[in-house]
Formats: sequence, structure tokens, C-alpha cells
Amino acid sequence: MSIAERKLEEKQEMHERILNGARKIFLEKGYDQTSMRNIAQEINYSPGSIYFYFKDKSEIFHELHKEGFLLLLNQLKVLEKVRDPFERLKASGRVFIQFAQENKDYYNLMFIVEEPVKDPSSEGFQIAEEAISYMQGMIIECQQKGKFKDMDTEYFTFLIISVVHGICALFCKNRNTSFVGKTDEELMENGYESFVALLEKS
Repeated sequence: MSIAERKLEEKQEMHERILNGARKIFLEKGYDQTSMRNIAQEINYSPGSIYFYFKDKSEIFHELHKEGFLLLLNQLKVLEKVRDPFERLKASGRVFIQFAQENKDYYNLMFIVEEPVKDPSSEGFQIAEEAISYMQGMIIECQQKGKFKDMDTEYFTFLIISVVHGICALFCKNRNTSFVGKTDEELMENGYESFVALLEKS
């Protein structure tokens, strides 16, 4: 390995280390109470050095958003091989729920931790919009084939995302304990099955 290649590898490793530390701090403290200093303390690095990689905590937060939404979007796009848009829409609910189960930290950062200033021009925000548009595109395809034809496309997209997000958010914030005698697995699985049943009756 050349010196240049080694330096690039070290830079990438440090970049990832900062993101991992920041993810932990954002989840523990929330956006407002997170600072470049406490991110640096988490990874035992000098605060000034982090600025060689990110200009501020907002840029770090957006980078984490981008990572999460890219991961979710890539998993959703696997379903493109499913030709029937209605079957694809049902399967997307499963993918969304599995993503939350397997990536709780990302899910909380993407949907739960509030960022006071949202930048519509940021890459992370645009990828989030792309994920929503992808879901809406499936609903439009379903409507073209006769499903949900009396529904407003945008409102129905909002409803679908809200239902699935509700299932995921209760899990990610450990609120499922309110349902006494039901395991997370039972609630998530039966919640998904109920979601599918509602779609089939629509």
C-alpha cells in the first residue's frame, strides 16, 4: 500500500469514527445538546481536528441522515423486480419495518431526533424526499391498475407512511411495553399483517 493510499484509508476510518461517535451522542443528548466538543470527547479526539472533516454538527447530522436514507432506499429498490405494484407496496411495508428492527439507531436519527433547522438543499434531505417519492410512485402505479382510485395520492401516501412509521416508532422508542403480554416480534408482525389487511380492503 502506498503512502497516499494509507493516508486515504486513515482519513476514511476517521470519518467513520466521527460519524459513529456523533450518532451515539445525537441519540443520547438530542440535536440541541450535541456539540462538536462532546462528539470529540466521545471518540477521544481534539475538537479542532474534527473541523478538518466536518464544518459543524449540522453537516454531521445530515451525513448520518443521508447514510440512513440511502440504506433504506436501497432496500426498497430491491423490490423493483416485483412487477405487481400492489404486491410491491405491501412488501415495502415489510422492508420498512425490518429496516427499523435492524437499524434502530439510524431510524431514530432519521425520524425521531428533531433538528431545529432543516436544510432542503442538503443531500440528506433530498434523499429523504426521494424515499417518499418512491413510495408515492408505487401508489400511483396501483391507482393506474384500479387500486385506491378514489384516494388522493398525496394524502394516501401520507397515510401509508404514517401507519408504518407508527409501528416502527413505537418499537424504536421502546413503547411496545404498553401492550402487556405481547412481545416486540408479535406486535411488529401482527401490526404488519393488519396493515396489509387494510390495504387489501381499500
